[in-house]
Amino acid sequence: MPIDTFAVGVIETGFNQLLKESADTSRLMMKLKGKILAVTVVELEKQLFFVFSHQVDILTNFEGEPDCRLTLNLSILPELRDKNNITQLIQQGRLVLDGELQTAQDFSLLLSMIKPDIEELLSRYTGDIVAHKLVRSAKQGKQFIESQHQKQVARLARVVTDEWQLAPSRLEALYHFDQIEDISEKVSILEARLNKISETL
Repeated sequence: MPIDTFAVGVIETGFNQLLKESADTSRLMMKLKGKILAVTVVELEKQLFFVFSHQVDILTNFEGEPDCRLTLNLSILPELRDKNNITQLIQQGRLVLDGELQTAQDFSLLLSMIKPDIEELLSRYTGDIVAHKLVRSAKQGKQFIESQHQKQVARLARVVTDEWQLAPSRLEALYHFDQIEDISEKVSILEARLNKISETL
């Protein structure tokens, strides 16, 4: 069995399992029934066909014309979970859509409704205690990385403003803006006086 076929099979099984476990997806699945969506992921140079019936069949080949084609980069997949982003992504040139916009929006809405419980999924293989510890450790690791990133950004900002003096400090910038505002007010007053004088001449 080719590795692509195996990977697609795993994705399809996982996707359908998440659909079963997610609430309120049945009505949307009825709306999508009979629709075919082609998704091309640029980095992978792969096209997947999502065929909607009572479940979702994911194919690597399909004879016929899909209702909608999407071409995208992996990086925008999280943004597709909000259907309101689709038009903006198209305008930005980050998403190419050919065919029915409604099918793309319904698929986006379906993605937003699928909310996997990672801890629950892990517990099936590791048990509740191990799954809980793994998820908690992952969350703590994420928080640590975000905290370190914020510290590095703050440190770099201090170096740029204080040590290298490539940019003004926040107080200097605020003072500068106040000065500009003050000058602007004085110019407006002077302009009003000049207009008054010119009217009397």
